[in-house]
Amino acid sequence: MSRLFTPLELRSLTLPNRIVVSPMCQYSAVEGCAQPWHTVHLGRLALSGAGLVLIEATGVEPAGRISPGCLGLYDDATEEALAGVLRTVRSVGGAAIGIQLGHAGRKASTARPWEGGAQIPADAGGWTPVAPSAVPMNDREAPPHALGRDELQALKARFVDAVLRADRLGLDAIEVHAAHGYLMHQFLSPIANRREDEYGGSLENRMRWPLEVIAAMRAAWPAHKPLGVRLSATDWLEHLPAAERFDLPDAIVFSRRCAALGADWIDASSGGISPQQKVKVGPGYQVPFAEAIRGETKLPVIAVGLITDPQQAEDIVASGKADMVALARGILYDPHWPWRAAAALGASVEAPRQYWRSRPREHPQLFGPAARS
Repeated sequence: MSRLFTPLELRSLTLPNRIVVSPMCQYSAVEGCAQPWHTVHLGRLALSGAGLVLIEATGVEPAGRISPGCLGLYDDATEEALAGVLRTVRSVGGAAIGIQLGHAGRKASTARPWEGGAQIPADAGGWTPVAPSAVPMNDREAPPHALGRDELQALKARFVDAVLRADRLGLDAIEVHAAHGYLMHQFLSPIANRREDEYGGSLENRMRWPLEVIAAMRAAWPAHKPLGVRLSATDWLEHLPAAERFDLPDAIVFSRRCAALGADWIDASSGGISPQQKVKVGPGYQVPFAEAIRGETKLPVIAVGLITDPQQAEDIVASGKADMVALARGILYDPHWPWRAAAALGASVEAPRQYWRSRPREHPQLFGPAARS
C-alpha cells in the first residue's frame, strides 16, 4: 500500500492522497481580479489527481500584491472574480481547493518575471511598498515605508477580511504566507526587521506581529476548516552570525507557536529574504527542514523543493520525513504527475470519467473500480 496515496485528515477535510499543488504565481490578474487564464490553469490542476490544490499567493490589499498582475482578495470585485473561476473549476473537478493569503511587503510593486521583475516606481504605475523597517531589498530599490503600530492593526484587519471572503467562496483551506522574503518573513528575519519597538529585536518580538495575525485569521476561519503556514526555514545566510539571520532553530520555535494557535500544517520552504542568500540546491534539498520541524512539533508538514520522482515522493512520506509533498514547476510541466505516480506505485487516483479510456492496460487499478466496469 502506497503511503503517498493514503488519505489524510485535516480537521473535517479528508484528502484522498498526500500530493499538494503548491501555490504558483501566474502574474495574470487585472487589478487583483482573476481572469480566464486562472480558470484554465486551476481547472487543469483540479483534474490532476492531487489531493489539494492551493491557489497562488493572493494579496490581502492592493499594496500587498507582488506585481500588478497578482491576485487579490480584498474587495467585492476580486471576490466576485474568483467566485466565477471557482464555480467553473468545481463543476469539472472534485479536488479540495485552498488559497494562500499573504502580503509582499517590501517585495511588492515589481514587474512580471517576463518583464524583468524589477521594482516599479510609484510614478511608473507602481506603488510604495511597506515593511517592518525602511530597509530596501537591495541598493537599487527605494526604501519601503516602515509600518506604524496603527497601520499594523489595520493590516491585520485586512488579513481577517480576506479570510472571511475565502470562507464565503467556500474554499476548503487557507495557507498563510510567511516565507520567501514577503511581509511576515520580513518581520521574522533580522535581515529586514530593524525595529526597536515590541515588534523588533529578539525572536520573541519579531514573531509577535505574524503570530497576532495568524491568531486573528484562525479565529475568523471556521473551526472545522484547516489553516496552515508556509515559512522559510532558513535565510540561507550562513556567513552571517546566527543572531543576524532566521534559521532552522528559529523556524522550529515559530512553528511551535503556530501549532499552539491552531495551525494544522507547516509548509517548510526556505530563502527569499536577501539577494546574498547561498542556496544549496539539489533533489529534495528542503526535505530536511520539514523532517526537523515535524520531529520537534508533531505538526503535519509539507515537504517541497525539487521533488520530481514518484518513488522519491513515496519515500519522503513513508519514512516519516513529511506528511505531504508539494509540487510546483514539476506539475506545471506534467499536469498528470499524480496519475503517473499512482501508476508507478500501484495505487489509484481520482480522474474524470471522460478520461477513463486513457488508462494504460498494464495499470487496471489506476482510476479505481468504476473505471474498470
